Amino acid sequence: MSRDTPGTPAELARALESTGYLPDDGVATAASLACRMGRPLLCEGEPGTGKTSLAVALAEALGLSLIRLQCHEGIDAAQALYEWDFPRQLLHLRALESGGSIDADEAEKSLYTQRFLLARPLLRALTEAPCVLLVDELDRADDEFEAFLLQVLDENAVTIPELGEVRAATPPLVVLTSNRTREVHDALKRRCLYRWLRHPDLAREIAILRSRIPGIEQRLAEQVAAAVRRLRTMELLKPPGVAESLDWAGALLALDRTELDAESGAATLGAVLKYREDADRVIAAGFDALLAG
Repeated sequence: MSRDTPGTPAELARALESTGYLPDDGVATAASLACRMGRPLLCEGEPGTGKTSLAVALAEALGLSLIRLQCHEGIDAAQALYEWDFPRQLLHLRALESGGSIDADEAEKSLYTQRFLLARPLLRALTEAPCVLLVDELDRADDEFEAFLLQVLDENAVTIPELGEVRAATPPLVVLTSNRTREVHDALKRRCLYRWLRHPDLAREIAILRSRIPGIEQRLAEQVAAAVRRLRTMELLKPPGVAESLDWAGALLALDRTELDAESGAATLGAVLKYREDADRVIAAGFDALLAG
């Protein structure tokens, strides 16, 4: 299986499952189409629904390297594309000066070569393709960066003034994620295939726990998955995602617990809830209600 021949959605789903990622039919189909059509895949959803993990699993399933661009407030083109290694350039210039006279134009040319180029994720994705490029949490970046990213995705090329155009021989498979803290612009959405990721249903979450947590018994997996689903119905600051389900199950196993009860739940609550207000709310409601449904 490869990026160009991902197989049917069902075949890709099985390949993803072999990595420990259990997609539903819609996710597998969207990923398969992104491979076949050469289109970026924009995944939106609440935190913890498996958006980032999908890109990681795709890279593993297709035998491709993963290059990750983590977006944040204030990210700019230089941080995403390339920068010049100024300290090394300065050392090089001093070495030239100490060696005697040198033509100024030649000295300047020697400073702007591949030797001093620091490739950031976007440039690496163009030069190291085929690969999977994960643009994570795009909603944390600003409009200007989003417009820049759209241009790069449209052209699969960038121009470095000192070196010329860099064009991908094989465009990367691009997965963009967003927690939807702001709306991604329509222009970028039109360029992408789109998938909204939801928390898995009960059966799938149990299967994920059994797949990812070695040695967990069916009973404990069922209890953890059911309790996490009930937590998601509460008005919490940070409802738990699949990662928290896995952490909770792992914590229980680390304490040699085979059942999730009020005592073990209270002892391991910090594995699934990361805000004091959320923990207080659950404790006030009572563990018996949480575990009994």
